[in-house]
Amino acid sequence: MFSKLREKLKNWATGLVKKAEPIEKSEETGKTKEKPAKASLEKTETISGLINETMEEIKPVEEHEYKEAEKREEIPEERELGEKVWEDIKQEEKSKEKEEQKKGFFQRVLSKISKVKIYERDFDAYAEELETLLLENNVALEVAEKIIKELKEKIVGKEISKKEISSEIKKTFKDILSEILIEPFDAPSQIKKFRKENHSKPYVILFCGINGSGKTTTIAKMAYFLKENNFSCVLAAGDTFRAASIEQIKKHGEKLKIEVVAHKYESDPASVGFDAIKYAEKKHLDCVLIDSAGRMHTAKNLMAQIEKISKVCKPNLKIFIGESITGNDAVEQVKSFDSSIGIDGIILTKADVDEKGGTALSVGYVTKKPILFLGTGQEYGDFEKFDKNKFVEKLGL
Repeated sequence: MFSKLREKLKNWATGLVKKAEPIEKSEETGKTKEKPAKASLEKTETISGLINETMEEIKPVEEHEYKEAEKREEIPEERELGEKVWEDIKQEEKSKEKEEQKKGFFQRVLSKISKVKIYERDFDAYAEELETLLLENNVALEVAEKIIKELKEKIVGKEISKKEISSEIKKTFKDILSEILIEPFDAPSQIKKFRKENHSKPYVILFCGINGSGKTTTIAKMAYFLKENNFSCVLAAGDTFRAASIEQIKKHGEKLKIEVVAHKYESDPASVGFDAIKYAEKKHLDCVLIDSAGRMHTAKNLMAQIEKISKVCKPNLKIFIGESITGNDAVEQVKSFDSSIGIDGIILTKADVDEKGGTALSVGYVTKKPILFLGTGQEYGDFEKFDKNKFVEKLGL
């Protein structure tokens, strides 16, 4: 019915345009002039007339015709004339509007309850990828597994939006790494504080690590760093076992114009450190930097020796020096030295050739001690403070 009525309304509007007379000729002047368009409307040409005419054409249909119409979703019905037709149209529009409002309301409700709980199966889909990321970045296997376990404990059972599961796991993972890496303390500030409180005593730093880690060169870099920060130093040649080790540290001392205290080869390294401290006290120097022989963490007799040096010299700061590229090996090394003398901080060498940086995470995790510096080259100035935020970015997070 409504489609037939719309068609008649369309024809009616078209008729108005055709019947309009926009131009007429003036009898007085003989000229043409514009005349307002005006329609001559008959009864059936009003809207009310069109409705009445349409309703008169609607007749009852047989049952089979009704079914056919129902299939076409056009179900004609007899209705009263005039305003009742328009009332039905208005009611239909209002009903549709209410349905849309109702639909919109439930959509808003659903959007508020779209959060879901993360189950173990959801986490496992990301766990393997994250563990691979850690291992590829030189993180020790033992440490990688512990980190993934800790991440699982924090993320499984948490309620978040489905679309945010990936980003939430990544964020939590990043937070865990930031918690593992302790913010390094400022060595110059500690030395100043100690010297202010102990005018007659030097600040003693003991360095330890395995063979080939770049320990002696790192000690020279530390001496250069302290000198640049206006601290006076003396170096103790405590590595009395490795061939040419004393000559090496003396050469660094000459370049840096820093005094070196040394004994003969195979002498007691603890006595070398003790004499260097006495020299610093006599000369009123700020710092004593004690070198020690590189030793494998599995050599019990040599580990006992580093314990003796620590007891005799009573260092204020004990630093482990390891290579950035060793990964799993560095974990076992730092564990042994920490167990023997209780290290306070870590310096990682060869960071310039390590594009991954996972060793820092590994040693930081197992010792809960800060990474203080990174060796980044062969020059004395290639020595930078460790930045944990920069490290996390290096992992691609």
